[in-house]
Amino acid sequence: MKFVILAAAAFAALSPAAASAQTAPAQTAPAAKFNLDTPIETLVADAKANAVLTANLGGDVTTNPSYDSFKGMSLSAVAPYAPDKLPADLLKKIETELAAIQ
Repeated sequence: MKFVILAAAAFAALSPAAASAQTAPAQTAPAAKFNLDTPIETLVADAKANAVLTANLGGDVTTNPSYDSFKGMSLSAVAPYAPDKLPADLLKKIETELAAIQ
């Protein structure tokens, strides 16, 4: 009888539920608030993100005559249409600065 009780206790200790209950949850880094896939209108609506755009793009993007046609797009989506204005190195810099916003 003792063997049955010990065997049941040992089995319970080895079950996946018991094992997962004893392990600490994995630490994950919080996702960035903004990135290159965030719609431009969302970036403009946030003061810090808008400051990143203004500093890197040389002015307020909302004053662009075509703003209404691209505001729902992300920088990643717009970049192929304006490779001279959004080269890869500039996008990487913007991405880094947007990711730093809390």
